Amino acid sequence: MQRKIFIIIAISTLFGLLMFGGCGGNDTGETSFDGVLSFTGSSTLAPTISQIADTFKNEYGTWDQVDDSLPETDIQINVSTGGSGVGAKGVIEGTVHFGMLARDARDEEIEEIDDFREYKLGMDALMVAVHKDNTLAQKRVDLNTEEIRSIFSDEIKFWNEFDPDLSDGEVILLVRDVGGGAHGVFQDAIMGDVEVSADAIEVPSMPGLVERLIDNPLSIGYASYGVADQHREEITAFKVDGIEPSAENILEGTYSIARPLILVRSGDLSPAEEAFLDYIKSEKGTEILREMGFLPSS
Repeated sequence: MQRKIFIIIAISTLFGLLMFGGCGGNDTGETSFDGVLSFTGSSTLAPTISQIADTFKNEYGTWDQVDDSLPETDIQINVSTGGSGVGAKGVIEGTVHFGMLARDARDEEIEEIDDFREYKLGMDALMVAVHKDNTLAQKRVDLNTEEIRSIFSDEIKFWNEFDPDLSDGEVILLVRDVGGGAHGVFQDAIMGDVEVSADAIEVPSMPGLVERLIDNPLSIGYASYGVADQHREEITAFKVDGIEPSAENILEGTYSIARPLILVRSGDLSPAEEAFLDYIKSEKGTEILREMGFLPSS
């Protein structure tokens, strides 16, 4: 009797392990893929991924049209924002397939993501910019690192403290939120050990920051190359340490406030993930990256 019970338990255990193996691992495997891919993170990168996803869905409709090994299921690609830190956290916690980062992944993030994988899509840069009617734009085309640091720290409160010939208006600082990749890039490249002024207005997205820059002639902020490029008639961007924030200088690494646009994930790509990533890197995907003002990786 005991032997019979043992055999039944062993068979049941083996069956359970087989069932778990079929559904475990990468949840986008062919046996369990529900047709949904999810991205979260950088608000700079999110609109680009969303636009590529829409083009991808319009072209194929269902996953089996992309790859006949995939199910005949409608393509669904969910994209949400929250900053680069949120993107890494989503992958660490296993709540999304990809994290979107507009900066390099941090050492602690790489350590916490099981079987860390990174895919570089292109480059962006932060352009120190003001409203075109700001008096600083009338006098200067170039700012050095120390000058930018003095403006964004507590050292300068009014524009004429920076230069007597400037407006006597208060300096309105616009920065990204602490969780955003732009904050870390600007801190490392410009501020160093000096903190950004506590009076700076934190804006949760780069498009929102540029809109505020456009609305206030006394403001100054760091605008993403991709977003700022769409508003060149309304804002003025400065050279930094004599280097223009041009596409050539950004790609060559001579412009200091530049950052990579990357996707991070855990483990190998599933067929669906690989298909969509290939599409992002295809001619159509890189064309959208360029249209959004970014510089695709070669």
